[in-house]
Amino acid sequence: MAAIHEFSAKGFNGARIDIIAKRSKANTRMIYHYFGGKEQLYISTLEHVLGELRVEELKQDVEGVEPLEGLMQLFDFIQTHFATHPDLICLMSAENILKARYLKKSKTTHERASSVLKLIGELLDRGIRAGVLRADLKPLPLYVAMVSLSYFHLSNAYTLSTLFQKDILSSQWRAKYGKQARDMLILYLQAE
Repeated sequence: MAAIHEFSAKGFNGARIDIIAKRSKANTRMIYHYFGGKEQLYISTLEHVLGELRVEELKQDVEGVEPLEGLMQLFDFIQTHFATHPDLICLMSAENILKARYLKKSKTTHERASSVLKLIGELLDRGIRAGVLRADLKPLPLYVAMVSLSYFHLSNAYTLSTLFQKDILSSQWRAKYGKQARDMLILYLQAE
């Protein structure tokens, strides 16, 4: 938790191992011994926060539900997860600035990401066969859309709030936006 907080608050370059050690009540040498250095600790931190997201995504019980309902259940989860994990937003935004320099070195994130695309693909296949979902839907673009609707306003909340003089982080604004995003996604997914 100390590494998540330090890296999300200061990014890779600004984070300090001695502060992580102090906050976690660990020995600095043990961190270096166990992780091998700051870079590997950062990669492990990225793997951890993304791993938590994937584990929770895959816990969504969508097997016995209608495909559209299953996709919306997954979307609701994604919205809630991003809203309640601001450290994930910060880490992903910082890693994007670095052009995924460290995420590319991860040995686990790609495999985990494939699982959620498989889940979405199964829901899409069922829904397309049943004629309730658009026939041109594909898992990756749909997942990107779901994350975009759940992430963009949070990762840009301070600038958007300043530009438009509206508190994008207020619970009232987020509730209205969440409903609109959900309605847009339903309209997009449904077969004509």
